[in-house]
Amino acid sequence: MVEIKTDTALEAMREAGRVVAHALEAARAAAAVGVRLRELDEAARTVLTKAGARSPFLGYQPSFAPVPFPAVLCTSVNDAVSHGIPDDYRLRDGDLVSLDCGAELDGWTGDAAISFTVGTPRPADRELIAATQQALDAGIAAATVGRRIGDISHAISTVARKADCGMPSDFGGHGIGRQMHEDPHVPNHGRPGRGFPLRHGLTLAIEPMFMAGGRNEYYTDRDGWTLRTIDGSRAAHFEHSIAITEDGPRILTLP
Repeated sequence: MVEIKTDTALEAMREAGRVVAHALEAARAAAAVGVRLRELDEAARTVLTKAGARSPFLGYQPSFAPVPFPAVLCTSVNDAVSHGIPDDYRLRDGDLVSLDCGAELDGWTGDAAISFTVGTPRPADRELIAATQQALDAGIAAATVGRRIGDISHAISTVARKADCGMPSDFGGHGIGRQMHEDPHVPNHGRPGRGFPLRHGLTLAIEPMFMAGGRNEYYTDRDGWTLRTIDGSRAAHFEHSIAITEDGPRILTLP
């Protein structure tokens, strides 16, 4: 069931989204050569705790996962597309890092992701990150009243095709609100004019995941969570929680 949020609920979701943005800022600020991934999780956890927010990631166990997720932050490095578990891996010069974080505050949830490089970036990584960010921007721009989910999906996939990037076909965005994952599903591939209609008060998490090798295949690591490119190519991931409004799309996960 899809819940259309009131304007009051949108304001509450904006506060949850602000916590997410600050947690991602703190984790990115902590990322440097030699820093453990676990330390990035600790930085994000501190922000959530100070804000009085709960992590929807910590302890989350969907049907595909063999164990509950053990952290508040997903840390995916280089060929990891998403869902990477923060561990004792120390960041190296040139690593491409994707961070995904959520927060639940006063019963409402926000979810967002960023990608960046540590130390000296590779030119190809810069291009991959820019293309993925462009796809997120295009998806958000298509999220207007009177259009449909397929218009968002088509905008994202158009950027992917131009950049010769692959995307994991069975992962994408989702509704968000009282829970981290709600209806409707927001695929990253789709046809314009198809799917659930967009109306004022609909809240979505839009999240393109680009794989530089151009293939859509991936595999799940032995930890049961981390998704990796099948060919070892690099990946990037961006996400914002947004609200569809009569005044245009409103990004809820900004600082």
